[in-house]
Amino acid sequence: MITVENLVKAFPLKDGGEFNAVDGISFDAKAGEIVCLLGVNGAGKTTAMRILSTVFRPTRGTATIGGWDILKNPEKVRENLGFLSGDTGLYNRLRPHEFIRYFGRLYSMKDSNITRRMDEMAELLDMQDFMDKKIEFLSTGMKQKVSIVRSIIHDPEVMIFDEPTAGLDILTARNIISFIRKCKDEGKCVLFSTHIMREAERLADRIVLIHRGKLLASGTLDDMRSETGESDLDDIFVYYVNKYSDETEVLDHEF
Repeated sequence: MITVENLVKAFPLKDGGEFNAVDGISFDAKAGEIVCLLGVNGAGKTTAMRILSTVFRPTRGTATIGGWDILKNPEKVRENLGFLSGDTGLYNRLRPHEFIRYFGRLYSMKDSNITRRMDEMAELLDMQDFMDKKIEFLSTGMKQKVSIVRSIIHDPEVMIFDEPTAGLDILTARNIISFIRKCKDEGKCVLFSTHIMREAERLADRIVLIHRGKLLASGTLDDMRSETGESDLDDIFVYYVNKYSDETEVLDHEF
């Protein structure tokens, strides 16, 4: 349901050159599958996901979401997509139920359907106690849950989560991970990004490794273990970085 073909996003530099934040990556994700876009901070994950959500236009290449081209049919892409970013803005003066209903109406949903869907998600994500509190008084984890429901109120077939557990406490993070698994069980196509190796190991059916905007490898964890001879995903990641880059120094990243 997601097909990415030779995607490039270049940003201009002061010296007149260009910096490719995303540099010719290609991959796909199918219905009923969780695909993880994995890389350290600054690898290009967020830029790639913003392109897929039609926030950015690619410099070259293209992608389709649910069969709709991101360049030719951006409105259809947004209709069939739920996109959650870690820096999604919320309207602090509104209450969660008001904020979510507003976005449901933007998707031309009937109020009765918005209410039903909102009640289902509030129960699933344990939000009942704060649905009537102003958003400005909510914790980070509570706000993230509101963002999730806002993103999926229209029940899209394709879900994109950009670092969905970043900065959250362990209980809230586990709750969101359970929700991602539920999306898969419902047959949705799920693409999520993370720099947390353990999270990718637990969730992903397939992993797409990127570094400095380039695709290093993609496949199942078992495939990567077989090819590299490594068992831990952090060692697998370093293996591919050293294999496909000109750098020889040992990487010093926290995974």
